[in-house]
Order: sequence, then C-alpha cells, then structure tokens
Amino acid sequence: MPSFDVTCEANLVEVRNALDQANKEIANRFDFKGSDARVELADRQLTAFADDDFKLGQVRDVLLAKFAKRSLDVRFLDYGKLERIGGDKVKQVITVRHGVPSDTARQIVRLIKDAKLKVQASIQGEAVRVAGAKRDDLQSAIQLVRKECAELPLSFSNFRD
Repeated sequence: MPSFDVTCEANLVEVRNALDQANKEIANRFDFKGSDARVELADRQLTAFADDDFKLGQVRDVLLAKFAKRSLDVRFLDYGKLERIGGDKVKQVITVRHGVPSDTARQIVRLIKDAKLKVQASIQGEAVRVAGAKRDDLQSAIQLVRKECAELPLSFSNFRD
C-alpha cells in the first residue's frame, strides 16, 4: 500500500554551518568589536548573546541571513523571550523545531479526513503517516496539506509504493 510521512525536520549539519558562518561574521564586524555577541548551539537550541537589545536584534539578523544563504527555512526557528543576564547583557533562546507538534498533527489528520480523500492518516510519533491505495490520492493529499499548513516547514518523505 503506497504511503508517505509528513515530517518537520531541519538539516542539523546546515544549521551548524550557518551558525559557524554567523559567528565568524559577528567576530569580524566593526559594530561588534569589544562586545560579547555570539550564538551557541546545544542540542537543537541556539542561544544568542549580546550586550543590549539592539545588538541582539543585529545578531538575529545575521543568523537569519546565514540561514537564508544556506537554504534553510527560517520557520524552523522558534524564538524564546529575552532574558537579562547581569548588567545590560541579554540572551535569547532560539529552538530549532523537530517533529510535527501534536496539535498540528491532529489538524493534518482532521484536514485529510474532512477532505474525503481515499487515504488514511495516522500519527506516528513526531510524524504523520498517510497511506492510500492510489498514488494520485496521495499526491492530492500532499497538495492539500501544503496549501492548508503553510505556517510550518513541512516535508514529505519516505514515499513508498
């Protein structure tokens, strides 16, 4: 029975490369000389450090530019709140999304069932598996999910015939 998986995963190698390039640019930029501006990666969490709010915004802009240059979708990033860490220094935790959130997975399953397509959708951990008898039905399900769930960078993988 043909099937595919709906997932939401960033390429962590490209994330690390974009992070390294952003840190190099921050270290070489004149407006960051003498400041403690940097971005660190620890288990799918980026932490941006800066001297003040304005510089933190500049660090985020550099990071987003490097993400775009490496063809990474910026919708993978989930920004936390700003935290003060002594004096004027601030930090912000940025989480790299992994897996389809459970409420979005339920929304995808409901969307496919409401469309009356001849496919079955089920939640498999952090992915949604869609199975059907015909490839054309699966392709119409892919189009439907792409159109309706544009807020997340969903990918369609593991297409089996």
